[in-house]
Amino acid sequence: MTPRFQIRADYDARTIVVYQAYAPAIADAALRAGRFVTPFSFHRMTWIKPSFMWLMHRSNWARKSGQERVLAVRMTREGWEEALSQAVLTTADPAAVAQAAVHVQWDPERSPRGAALNHYSIQVGIGRHLIRTFADDWVVGLTDLTPQVRKASALIQAGRATQARRLFPPERVYPVPRTLEDVVSPGG
Repeated sequence: MTPRFQIRADYDARTIVVYQAYAPAIADAALRAGRFVTPFSFHRMTWIKPSFMWLMHRSNWARKSGQERVLAVRMTREGWEEALSQAVLTTADPAAVAQAAVHVQWDPERSPRGAALNHYSIQVGIGRHLIRTFADDWVVGLTDLTPQVRKASALIQAGRATQARRLFPPERVYPVPRTLEDVVSPGG
C-alpha cells in the first residue's frame, strides 16, 4: 500500500526533476536561454511539482490557458532540499505561512484520467525572495515535454492508457533526509 504522504520523483544522485506548465512565450524564452528569463516572473511565487501526473491534472494535459507548455525542470537535489528546509506547510499558522520563503502543500495524486487517488503529491511554492536562487543556482536544465504530453493525452483519450504510461517520466520514492521529515510531513 502506498503511504498517504510520500515524495515521488524522477531523480538521480545529484538532481531531481520537477514539472511546471507555462504559456508559450515563457517556455520558448526559457528554452532558448537554457534558463528562466523574462517573461518568466521573478516577482511572484512559482510552484514546482515532482509529480508528473499531478501537473497533467493541473494543466489539463497542457490544454489550460497559460499552461500550454510543459517543462521538466531539472534542479539540484541540494537546492530542492534547501527549499524544503525553508518550507512551511500551507496548513500551518497563517502568520507563519505569510512569512515563509517556501510553501508546501499536499494534494491528492491523480490518475491519468484525473481521478483523485488515496495518496498525496507534494507541491512546493518557491517565494519571490528565492526565485533568483531557484532560477540561477538550482536549475541545471530545462526540457520541453509538450510533444510527449500531447501524445500521451491522445493515447489516453483513445483508450490506450497502457501505451500512454510508457511516455510518463519514471518516478520513485524520494529519500527525504531525516532533518526534513517534520517539514514535509502533514502530520508532523
